Formats: sequence, C-alpha cells, structure tokens
Amino acid sequence: MQKVHDLQTSGRRLLFVLATTLSLGAAPATAEQPSLHAAADPDNGAAILMYHRFGEDSLPTTSVRLEQFEAHLAELGSGRYRVLPLPEIVARLHSGEALPDRAVAITIDDAALSVYSEAWPRLKAAGLPFTLFVSTEPLDLSLGGYMSWEQLREMAADPLVTVGNHGHSHAHMAWQDAAAQHSELEQAAARLQTELGSAPTLFAYPYGEMSLALRQNVIGSNFAAAFGQHSGAAGATSDRFFLPRFPLNEAYGDMERFRLVANTLPLPVDGITPADTAIAEPAQNPPNFGFTVTASLGNLDALQCFASAGAPEMMRLGERIELRFATDFPAGRARINCTLPAEGGRWRWFGTQFVVSKRAAP
Repeated sequence: MQKVHDLQTSGRRLLFVLATTLSLGAAPATAEQPSLHAAADPDNGAAILMYHRFGEDSLPTTSVRLEQFEAHLAELGSGRYRVLPLPEIVARLHSGEALPDRAVAITIDDAALSVYSEAWPRLKAAGLPFTLFVSTEPLDLSLGGYMSWEQLREMAADPLVTVGNHGHSHAHMAWQDAAAQHSELEQAAARLQTELGSAPTLFAYPYGEMSLALRQNVIGSNFAAAFGQHSGAAGATSDRFFLPRFPLNEAYGDMERFRLVANTLPLPVDGITPADTAIAEPAQNPPNFGFTVTASLGNLDALQCFASAGAPEMMRLGERIELRFATDFPAGRARINCTLPAEGGRWRWFGTQFVVSKRAAP
C-alpha cells in the first residue's frame, strides 16, 4: 500500500514539474541517429543539468538565485549522486561502459559574467566538474554582463572546467543556410582555438533549436556530441548529436523539481518521427510525432505524454507510441515530454523540442 501511495505522490509532483518543464524546453532524436550504444543497459544514463546565469535577479528566466544554486550543490554533494565531466559521460555511453547510478553532469551556456564571479567559485569549492558552452561574439565585443577572454582563459585552466562551442553569435541557427551555419561553427572554433589553445569537441545548439541540416553541419565539423535544451535523461539510444539537458532557472529551480530531474532514468526509444524537428512549412504543422520504446520496461499503460502546444491524443500499438495534435503549433519552440514510472519512485523521461517558423505557424 505504501508503494501505491509513493507512486501517487511522486506522480502528482511529476505533473507539476512537467507543466513547468514544458515552458522551458525538450527535444527529439532524428532519422539516421548515431545512438550512443543501442545494446547497453536501458538504465545506463545520466541527468545533464543546464544553467545560464547566477544571482541575476533582473533576468529570472535565465538565472537561478544563489541560494537555489547552493542548495543544488549541497544536494549533489549529499552522496546520492556522481557528478562527472560531460566528456566522460559521452565517452562512456558511446562505448557502452556503465555509468554509476544517478550520474549527473553540470553544463552552463553563454559565458555570462556571473558564471565567473558566482558559479565558478562555488563549483570549485565543491570540487564539481562542469562544461561551459561559449558563444564567442559577446566576448569579442566586450559586451556588458559577459566575461572577458582573460577571465575565460583563467577558467579554462581549471581542470574542473571543459569549454564547449555554442556558435559565434548565438543565432537561431536552425533557420540559417548551410554556409551561415558553417560560419557560426567555424568562427567560434577559430576564436576559441586562438584564445584558449584548443577548439572544443562538444557543441550546444543556441536556444536548443536543431534542424536536420544544422545537425549534419555539426557532424561535418567533427564534434563528438551536441546538446539541446530539452528535458530528458541521456541514455543508450539517445541521439549523440541532440542530447537532452534539464533546464534550470529561478522559477523552476526549487528543490522538489531539482531532485526529481536529477534522479531520472532514460526512456529508451528509437524510430522517432518526424526526422526533422524544424517545422518550416504549414503542411508540416502539427507534426505526427511517434517513437518506439526499445526495452522491456513492463506495462507501458502508465506512459504519459504532455505537450506545450496542447494535450495530444496518444495511440499505442505494442511498443509503438503515436501522438496526434488537434491544433497547429505556434511559432517558436514547442515541447513534448513523455514519462514512465520506474522503481524507487523515479521516472524515465524522454522529451522533444520542435522549432516552428513564422511561415508554418497559424
């Protein structure tokens, strides 16, 4: 009876978290996806956390309060989790090597000054590794609120810090042509090579917006992996060039949500349709979204899917899940999150994010 009560309680918590997550981000794999290691244990995965700014109260949608961040670090240091460098998590999943239970990675986007002044000292004191994805143009322009190249070089010398590529100008790259996408990637790589002495092997899509054409450009630029801004645990069948991360900010950085996402397990899926998450034409909107659960996880009747664009109709044929939407997705980013209860009050989580052009929107 206690297990039923625990599941009901955690289910109510998840419904709240999903509602907030749909306003933050989520993202799908694609056709011809290079999964990390399809034959691996379906429980083998990691929760990848994403931050932007710290203690910047005027920007609550991208910042966490310092007391929130300190509580997150205390939780991660409680002994329940293993915080690992992001490159190690990618490499171990790609090779099929087991990760420790509750493996976590910390990532930060955009190189805001508060990363240098507030986050880095706290992470260093806690001995926790993290990856910083840098858009290089704000540093070149010495924009206010961003760190300098000298400060970034100081951080990059810390063995706890990995620097990643986030494009040059933080553009909406999914809608750029191939030449502009290539320029964004190469300019950032060249500036980081010049200033830091090496070009990053990890990439994060600005705004988490991915298209098949952009993804191919990222692969062609010899990155080892790429990351969105969508919710879900990274696992064996995840697309290595669109890996999920759980966004955290002031409104959605409470400890209940933090513990829930840090404890998630992968929901292993493949056969994800449509292949392209960029909706450019009205005929593509709304998408007929579907996927196949690839592992024997017991009864899938408890699987639930939620969407920021309206409640979908969910149809199931064996392990195949299809979602249909009654209305078109609005312009911008639209999210879908699918979850399944797991042992110990934990949840398996797969999310997707679409990006919709103004032309395709109602």
